Amino acid sequence: MIKIEDLIAILNRYPFAEELQPGHLEKLCAIACEIDFKKDEIIFREGAECKWFYLLMSGKVLLEIPVGSCVLGLETLGPGDELGWSSMLMRESRHFQARALEPVTTLAFDGTELIRACKADKSLGFALLYRVLGVVARRMQATRMRLVDVYSSKAEDAVLHV
Repeated sequence: MIKIEDLIAILNRYPFAEELQPGHLEKLCAIACEIDFKKDEIIFREGAECKWFYLLMSGKVLLEIPVGSCVLGLETLGPGDELGWSSMLMRESRHFQARALEPVTTLAFDGTELIRACKADKSLGFALLYRVLGVVARRMQATRMRLVDVYSSKAEDAVLHV
């Protein structure tokens, strides 16, 4: 088990902690645990229940969208990136699929406890939701750009085969 002081030091390495006060970090660390994933392990599937919010400490994760019989890779995440923001939206399901590209270590926060902490401490709630909103906006942009790439290459292929 990692000590709270060590967890705070870990969090302070990443942009995730920039908007958070020391007291916020202590509250988050009290509900955090370390979860590891093996290479190619599915961390969560699109549409699945949202239990955990993760901060990547090591390894790489690919965010994907299942499309028919294949999977479209959207964005590769690395240390310091967050995933599982859907856990902050009570009773929502996952919006992407996440797969470990290599062994991954995360700092994981139970979504229910995270929401409870945010409701109890409004300044923590604002700071955390502000951070998560930035993550959501970046993911939307990354998804948009990836879809533009996919559809523009398909349009070019169609033009070339006419």
